[in-house]
Amino acid sequence: MGLVWGSFLNVVIFRTAHGSSPLAGRSVCPKCKHQLAWFYNIPLLSFLWLRGRCAYCHKKISVRYPIIEFLTGVLFVWWFVMGFNFFKLAGSPWAVIQPVFWLAVGMVMLSIFMTDLLFMVIPFSLNLMLFSLVLFYRVGLTGFGIMQSADLVKAILAGVGLCLLFVSLQILTKKIKNVDGFGTGDILLAPSLGLLLGWPKILPGIFLAFVLGAIYGILMILGGKKKINQYLAFGPFLIIGTVLALLWGGNMMSWYANLLV
Repeated sequence: MGLVWGSFLNVVIFRTAHGSSPLAGRSVCPKCKHQLAWFYNIPLLSFLWLRGRCAYCHKKISVRYPIIEFLTGVLFVWWFVMGFNFFKLAGSPWAVIQPVFWLAVGMVMLSIFMTDLLFMVIPFSLNLMLFSLVLFYRVGLTGFGIMQSADLVKAILAGVGLCLLFVSLQILTKKIKNVDGFGTGDILLAPSLGLLLGWPKILPGIFLAFVLGAIYGILMILGGKKKINQYLAFGPFLIIGTVLALLWGGNMMSWYANLLV
């Protein structure tokens, strides 16, 4: 099932990055534009069977397609085998809503990660989908008394604060270097991450994103792949930092607090 959804995410990633709807017709070869028969769209197997080439024009198929399918399959397996350890809300309907929510969020975040990594853009539609999912989930938890109203307010403020931070850094870098430090997609992603992580998990999440992004940028510059004034896709690092903070943010905060003591 994860591989099947991964095949659909390939369509979502490519089409939203190029400004079209994921539901706008059947899949075509991006090189020759020939409509693909269903048996050329079997996740992973078709790529291996065709040896990485289009059945019609015989040009190479990007390896990103099987990679995204595989990663989505891994996400589904983790969610089914291990993820339920994190989904402990009891009672109907949250025993169903919570795991479905996290699976949907995982797929949207993977789409944002790959879209920004491959095409240097975070489509507004993906940002809106993630924000809507997280907002309805958090408001629902608060309405059922599972989440405290104060925590919801803190999460909203965390998102607003992060958004303002990105806007401030964008203005600052524009004045100093005449470049945009953050893209609009990164800025619009911030409220969703604040709502998702809440306070104080937003702190290790953003810290890790900046550290990992800086390390990657330095390595790319030293390797001659990037110049110091060139853009770097920051969305993938925001997603990685968020995932790490979701899984181990509490432990990170405890460890840091113990160091201060």
